[in-house]
Amino acid sequence: RQGYEDPHCQYPSAGYRDFYAYQSHQWQQVAWQDDRDLGQGEPYAKSTNYQDQHYYRGYHPDLATTPLGQDRTQTYDSSEERYISAARPEWTGGKTLGSDMGEASGQPREPSLLLQYRESGLSSSSHELSQYIRDGADHYDPMLSGTWSLAQAGGHSVSTPAPVVPPKFSLLHMAVCFGAGGQLVVVCPHHPAEGQLAHVELHSLEVILHDTKELEELQAFPGPLAREDLHKVDVMTFCQQKIATSCDLSTQRGRDSSLLWKLLILLCRQNGSMVGSDAAELLMQDCRRREKYKRQNPAANLIGLTDDEWMSRQPGTLDLITGEVPPVVETQAQIVEKFTKLLYYGRKKDALVWAMRNHLWGHALFLSSKMDPRTYSWVLTGFTSTLATNDPLQTLFQLMSGRIPQASLCCGDATWGDWRPHLAVMLSNKVGDMELNHRAIVTMGDTLAGKGAVEAAHFCYLMADIPFGYFGVKADRMALLGSSHRQAFAQFARTEVIQRMEIFEYCQQLRQPKSFLLPFQVYKLLYASRLADYGLPAQALQYCEQIATTLLDQDPASHPVLAQQVMKLAERLKLSDTLLLEMPEQDQTLEPDWLVQLRACCREWEVR
Repeated sequence: RQGYEDPHCQYPSAGYRDFYAYQSHQWQQVAWQDDRDLGQGEPYAKSTNYQDQHYYRGYHPDLATTPLGQDRTQTYDSSEERYISAARPEWTGGKTLGSDMGEASGQPREPSLLLQYRESGLSSSSHELSQYIRDGADHYDPMLSGTWSLAQAGGHSVSTPAPVVPPKFSLLHMAVCFGAGGQLVVVCPHHPAEGQLAHVELHSLEVILHDTKELEELQAFPGPLAREDLHKVDVMTFCQQKIATSCDLSTQRGRDSSLLWKLLILLCRQNGSMVGSDAAELLMQDCRRREKYKRQNPAANLIGLTDDEWMSRQPGTLDLITGEVPPVVETQAQIVEKFTKLLYYGRKKDALVWAMRNHLWGHALFLSSKMDPRTYSWVLTGFTSTLATNDPLQTLFQLMSGRIPQASLCCGDATWGDWRPHLAVMLSNKVGDMELNHRAIVTMGDTLAGKGAVEAAHFCYLMADIPFGYFGVKADRMALLGSSHRQAFAQFARTEVIQRMEIFEYCQQLRQPKSFLLPFQVYKLLYASRLADYGLPAQALQYCEQIATTLLDQDPASHPVLAQQVMKLAERLKLSDTLLLEMPEQDQTLEPDWLVQLRACCREWEVR
């Protein structure tokens, strides 16, 4: 209206409504300026006020018009109170500020601004509007409510509103953290400064995660295995359970994994000692089926006969030597008699051919061994040619001949057959050259590893006494038993693999109590951290003690990073020691001796 100043027209344009800090300062400043400068003509932002007035008249006609008799500051304050009352119903215990003022003044209660927005069709999302209104309400200053007067401002002095720091979080939320004792600490969103009691909850991770597969896997393992109250029967029982639950015997990989667990059972039963025949027996027991290898007739060219000569020597033809027609079916006695008659006439070559053709290999080999070496090699080659290519006898004879068996280079292929009988015959029949045996077994392991049979390859490496290496060194053949260190670390260092490796170390300690696998200690630390993460701090501390004892027996300075990490984890878990419950209260602040010694070694290394 001309000549009348509407206080709502002093609001900034709609584009600035997103900045709640601008709203809280600018609106107060304009309202105060109108009251101070009533006779100074129109405000400075006339064009903007016209647009805002048009906006409010179009969407909120009840907010864009003001009765003539109503004071402008009261209109602004009442609208701001409704603005705040719509934003903080839950912050004042269900009772808004506007309702308190309305009850005190005796005026009827007006609908909230949020309800007016929804009825006007400005937004269909009450949650979105509540976010904006709450942001503006967070900076509401109750000292600015009510009618502003010159006396409150201290005469003619001009007061500048203090800058309001926006809150770090716009919504109430919980703060959580993980404790070293296997607990989850939850801090509830209370306001102690406003008289509310602080509320902190402690939850056991073991209880929270009790249905997870990972926690069940950790709880089923009887580790750490170096403790005095452990019996090896518990370890063997665990291995048998793993075979029954995690090995699919219908697949090749499942059978190879089962073989490793059975090897650990055998080592545990025999206190870590084993000979080649024990492993061979285990291999043959684990064979899925006994393959039958076909025998075949020796090739004609190997016994020095052409095809025509071979056919002329078949049964039913006239024998030019004896002048007799041999029977069609000859018995073993008749075959031997014919071999003897040929020798009567001094025909050693024909006797050898007859023996080889009728599979009298004993007669042929003995006769040729008394002749020249070339003839013996010829008969021996004829004998091996009758064996199938994948026959384990071929593997043995090739090994005894001083060669790497063909099975070591071709095993693992579906057309070749099972690799276990070939390894069994090599383990049970060690030849004089031990280096040749070692190379044949390692070559078989490399061939299996190249075809993805990691468990089978590691079994071969164990039989050849290949040492364990490290994850980052790809040239090493093994890092963890039954897991390839050429894959991602998360897949490589699985919980089951670490447990299997610890059982193997335990079997070594049954034979030599002071023995340990140094590359494996870092995986024990990783396993201890997993125990702590799943709410099992007491077991994690026992693993830290084992690792620290191993490092103290050696030189901790040779592995400084591992020693420091063990010390840091142990310091966080030291109050989880079950021995503290049995100590007097004045002694519960003491630390175990191994932790004190480990800390001293770490400090000494840092000084050096």
